[in-house]
Amino acid sequence: MFMRIVRMFSFYLIGIVGILSICITPLILYSDIWNPIRIVDLIYRFIEKLFNPETWLYSLPWTINVVKVPLLEVLWGPYVYSMQILIAAVLIGLSMAFILAITANFFPKVILNPVKRVLDFLESVPDIVIAIGLQMLSVYVYKTFAVDIFRVATLGEERAYLAPIITLSILPMVSMFKILLLMIEEELLKDYVHFLRSKGIKKLRIITRHVLKNIMPSSFQHMKIIIWATLSSQFVIERLYNINGFTYFLVENLVPINSAISLFMIFTPFYFFFQIIELWINPDELHTYSIEKKKRWWNKWQPVEIDGWIKRKGSNILFWFKQLSIRKMRFWRPVLSFFITFLKHLKNRKFVVGSLFFIILISFSLYYSITADNHIEQVKFLFADDGTLISAPPHKPTEPFLLGSDRHGYSLFDQIVVGAKYTLIVGLIIALLRVLFGLVFGVIYAFGLKSRTQQWISKMVDSIHFVPLSVIAYILLSMIVFGARTEFATTVTQRIVVEVIILTILVVPLTTVLAGKDIIQVLENEFTLSAKVLGGSKFHIFWRHVVPHIGPRMTILFGQQFIQVLLIFMHLGVYNLFLGGTIVETGPMAAPPQSITYDWSSLIAMNRYAFKAGEYHLLGWVLLAFMLSIFAMQLIIQGVKEVQQVKVGVIFKLGKWKQRKNRATRQEEPVLTHEQFQLIESEQEQEHRKKA
Repeated sequence: MFMRIVRMFSFYLIGIVGILSICITPLILYSDIWNPIRIVDLIYRFIEKLFNPETWLYSLPWTINVVKVPLLEVLWGPYVYSMQILIAAVLIGLSMAFILAITANFFPKVILNPVKRVLDFLESVPDIVIAIGLQMLSVYVYKTFAVDIFRVATLGEERAYLAPIITLSILPMVSMFKILLLMIEEELLKDYVHFLRSKGIKKLRIITRHVLKNIMPSSFQHMKIIIWATLSSQFVIERLYNINGFTYFLVENLVPINSAISLFMIFTPFYFFFQIIELWINPDELHTYSIEKKKRWWNKWQPVEIDGWIKRKGSNILFWFKQLSIRKMRFWRPVLSFFITFLKHLKNRKFVVGSLFFIILISFSLYYSITADNHIEQVKFLFADDGTLISAPPHKPTEPFLLGSDRHGYSLFDQIVVGAKYTLIVGLIIALLRVLFGLVFGVIYAFGLKSRTQQWISKMVDSIHFVPLSVIAYILLSMIVFGARTEFATTVTQRIVVEVIILTILVVPLTTVLAGKDIIQVLENEFTLSAKVLGGSKFHIFWRHVVPHIGPRMTILFGQQFIQVLLIFMHLGVYNLFLGGTIVETGPMAAPPQSITYDWSSLIAMNRYAFKAGEYHLLGWVLLAFMLSIFAMQLIIQGVKEVQQVKVGVIFKLGKWKQRKNRATRQEEPVLTHEQFQLIESEQEQEHRKKA
């Protein structure tokens, strides 16, 4: 127990170091990055200021003259307010998920199957859509019935609680409900459940006394990821509901020391809470490791002759990479294998529909950019033939444009089409890079590291779940994306590349551990152990046995990462952090922040307040585009799952035409009657009957 507590504080310190690195990185990038003396000086002054609480000062943004007050005095009140909303939302969401999951197991399949479809749909609805929908509902009810059902924004001393709590609770409720429903269904198929039923124990008692206890450790791990996503959602929910909470003060004065202290306040309570819960759930968890004979360094690094060259051997990694040579790899085989696998997935309708959505939309966006050079058509005023004014910006749908226009008369259809290629292609690239790098490092994690090192890395990566991803992305990208109209030091392509790199690196440690654990799980199977006994090399085992099993899992992980990237785009867009750069003008008559690429997140931010004026189409179409993209990716994920389940022998419900075909086949089969049978007695039976 003592060693576990020591390890817990050790990983906490590692998490603190990671937070400090994140907070100091933008300052280093903004300064002379090629001057090491300058960088060392910045780091030294930052650490010196960190260990001197008297220098923790906050510059109030609403004062004319610069007024600095103690940082903790400013942050503590908003921190408590934000934690009240977050904790209430998580408790309500998780409690409702457990209650609904237990109740749903008593539903017949006629009701349970539509419930699962509703869950799939709700997962495709972003938190921004839920928040804006609740605000629109409250405004509509107040205008129609003069009833204020809940406060939609914080004004002065009047704080909004109910609406943000409801919005934040939907995400953990839906995600946890779906996970629990799946885990309970799988647990109910086990042998001990059949044994308990044979003893006459009721289903409710089996679920509450046995099933929930067995799935608790697994659900606890999922709970971390759900709360991680909820923390990121709160970052944008507070902005939409005008809550002067914790994130408001973090964004208004974005300096390294303020960011570090703010992230400490978020990271610390959640880290220790989950560590204590883990000690309670797994008190007997073994932290022992396989006993191996300690090798001396001179025995571990022995000269080995490879292709006439003398090289040093260490951990067999050199041999592992040598086997990736072109001669043995034969790159046409993976391409052919991928093509054949893709053709097999085309038999699944969900996979085809989801894939066609992205192919058609991206192709049309690229075609429009080539033919029209990203031209956005504008009509300021629409007149009839006799000179009568028909419409003024923002134009409503169908006239003069199919989807209407914004407040400056620019076509919404053109903006969505132009921004589609940036939003979807960049999102797909980030998700693909996360999975590819995670797979490469996951192979090293599974094949090249010992179990003790694997557990240390897993624990360190686990700390990422307690820091909001959207907040980290905002801190790292804020100095790169914002700029005046003519004062960008970089091009659009360079800024997009930097955003891709940052948003990829942030999640690669997590995808590495996920891929590594999946590979280890495959390596523990009997067929893999048999291949090792027969002398199969690591490359052979990986290519012939591991890849076919983790391929579908990596595809599912790719889809999940793409959805997460779209949500991050939306969150950053609400804070005017647009893909490719944000044009910010200053002065009393300055225009609102504008986007360079017309990515979809910028369209949400620039038209965020349109619903208050009843101009719902300004937000509705772009939110619909986001929802359709998320839903299309979920169709691809579901299609991959179904193809994989069919491959391993899971039987799906046949379509109606197959049912009719099977029914017709059964009707054509000859029906045997009793008269067609003839009783045949053996010789002993005949002799026995004659004697009788």
